[in-house]
Amino acid sequence: MNTCLRIAGIIRESIVDGPGIRMVVFAQGCKHKCPGCHNPETHSFDGGTLVTINSVIELAKKNPLLDGITFSGGEPFEQAEAFAALAREAKKLNLNIMTYTGYTYEYILANASRYRGWGELLDETDILVDGRFELEKRNLLLNFRGSENQRIIDVKRSKAENAVVVIDL
Repeated sequence: MNTCLRIAGIIRESIVDGPGIRMVVFAQGCKHKCPGCHNPETHSFDGGTLVTINSVIELAKKNPLLDGITFSGGEPFEQAEAFAALAREAKKLNLNIMTYTGYTYEYILANASRYRGWGELLDETDILVDGRFELEKRNLLLNFRGSENQRIIDVKRSKAENAVVVIDL
């Protein structure tokens, strides 16, 4: 698949961006521009590098220890179609998908038909960390999130139960 993503970078192995050993793909471009953001260099939609989905998948194939791929940012939902396609290819390798977003789960659901690829990216996401980073709610003791307003959501269970299922990782 030659679909392109505009990314700020890739971390080949991480244990701090989700459960297990993960590859992290940082989306380039973010409308939220949260004060105190950990990755302010990802805000510009003009920066970063164009990469193909195939090149990311080939990189993932080189590491048999990976448990999953984390989409961070920037804002992955700004490139939802391409990230959904990447997620589908990653799942063929039995990798799970964790997506960070400044949008809330409820907002994504309410707007899934309005924005191209949002529904697909949500469907391909196993774990969603939602909500903008809020500097005044920053907590360095939290696992896999930066501020106390952010939630770690089991997307499949949330959809099945028609209610947000927050999990503790």
